[in-house]
Amino acid sequence: MDSDLIDRIYECSVVPELWPSVLDELAEMTEARGGLLFSARKVLCWTASGSIRDVFEDYVNDGWFLRCPRRPCLMSQAQPSFFVEQDFWSEDQIEVDPIYRDFFRPRGLGWSAGTGLQVPTGDSIVFSVERTLERGPFEAEDVAALNELRPHLARSALVSARLGLQRAQGATEALSGLRLPALLLNEAGTVIEANPWMETLSEQVKFGAGNRLVLADKAAQDQLAAALKAINTQPGAERCTFPLRDELGKATMVLHLIPIRRSAHDIFGQSFALLLVTPVSSERTPAANLLRSLFDLTPAEARVAQGVAGGKTLEDLAVAGDVSINTVRNQLRRVLEKTGCTRQAELAALLASVAVGAAP
Repeated sequence: MDSDLIDRIYECSVVPELWPSVLDELAEMTEARGGLLFSARKVLCWTASGSIRDVFEDYVNDGWFLRCPRRPCLMSQAQPSFFVEQDFWSEDQIEVDPIYRDFFRPRGLGWSAGTGLQVPTGDSIVFSVERTLERGPFEAEDVAALNELRPHLARSALVSARLGLQRAQGATEALSGLRLPALLLNEAGTVIEANPWMETLSEQVKFGAGNRLVLADKAAQDQLAAALKAINTQPGAERCTFPLRDELGKATMVLHLIPIRRSAHDIFGQSFALLLVTPVSSERTPAANLLRSLFDLTPAEARVAQGVAGGKTLEDLAVAGDVSINTVRNQLRRVLEKTGCTRQAELAALLASVAVGAAP
């Protein structure tokens, strides 16, 4: 995995004017014409590669965005993955769809690979890369390459979306603009600055001696320490998103550790990482949102996690997925590693608190 590209992805989190260059690189690596980032909460914000910006200004300003079937399809998917047209429609359906027939294809476009993220904060985020009609659909290896980067894109875009794709002028303004509990850490896990929303988490997140961050959830504390250590030693491989659980073992919050890279230091000084906290609600948060924003599971791993939470045996999952029992065991092992659980029963208890299996 390209560690320099990952650094630049995280740089974009608080320097959003750099997103077009990163989107250009995603397009170049997949032989696409350009890339896009849309985010919406109360208002729509977006940015794009310069090569397709004019096209998507028309897409937004002329109302095509509201009529396009892509976004609802992407948001309906439980798998944390990029998808292509063939995942949703036949060639005949694409040919007669007004968006493709009357908008994309007359402009020389018509093939995309996109992913949607809808997190409990109410932010909806979509990434896509757009290919020319002449080049043809995205191949599986291109989708796989994008999926390798997806967790990093998701974490960085969450920060950008909270800031409305606007660059903050300093650390205090940035932390305030997030409107979620957030703080800045140095490499040793010492808190440099925190915003007022952190005060609402005083039972689970505390500042110890020397202003060191102390989490009530021991497993989350260990994961945070490991992630801070791995940011420099294993760029791209570290687990930077993990649950914060209460005394009953239920996930109540999600911790996102965002490395501070390159020109982001102009805003955050010499801070090492930004820790952002998002809520988990058992009444309102569907399983797809949890699996996307919390665990970064692959589609196969997500299927195993949902099956375990639903009481299915590994044998059931092997038959349903038409794979060997050893394959399911390996997938379960990776799920346990990613969720910080040690036993299958612990995983089931963790996921049971967030309405696993609900429709997105």
